[in-house]
Amino acid sequence: MDTIEISSKNRCEFVNITRLVETSLGESKIRSGIGVIFCPHTTAGLTINECWDPDVIHDTLHWLEKSIPKNMAKFLHGEGNSDSHIKTGLFGNSSHVIVEDGRIILGQWQGIFLCEFDGPRTRKVHVQWVGI
Repeated sequence: MDTIEISSKNRCEFVNITRLVETSLGESKIRSGIGVIFCPHTTAGLTINECWDPDVIHDTLHWLEKSIPKNMAKFLHGEGNSDSHIKTGLFGNSSHVIVEDGRIILGQWQGIFLCEFDGPRTRKVHVQWVGI
């Protein structure tokens, strides 16, 4: 297992971690198989989405903030980050990728993102490679 540390700069942001995951794969020497990428935090998740046009990420974050605002009436969680937990639940804490010829198989415009919903913080992402 490989552990990657990522520092976010904003309360809510998507951090492109594709290159960090690719580096982990290269160090593993796996040529064919699968990778599991796991974020062990309750207020940060993972997604695979478009990485070419930053407007996609902007629009996604904008929609999330409008749909699940930080201070929504009747939230009870005492830490004041109920929205972060809900957003993480929607995105999930893991992603899976296929490996072929020593490369991650992603669509032409896709990237792997840490979804920060309660930053800025330093987060850990664990990557496990399984060769076949």
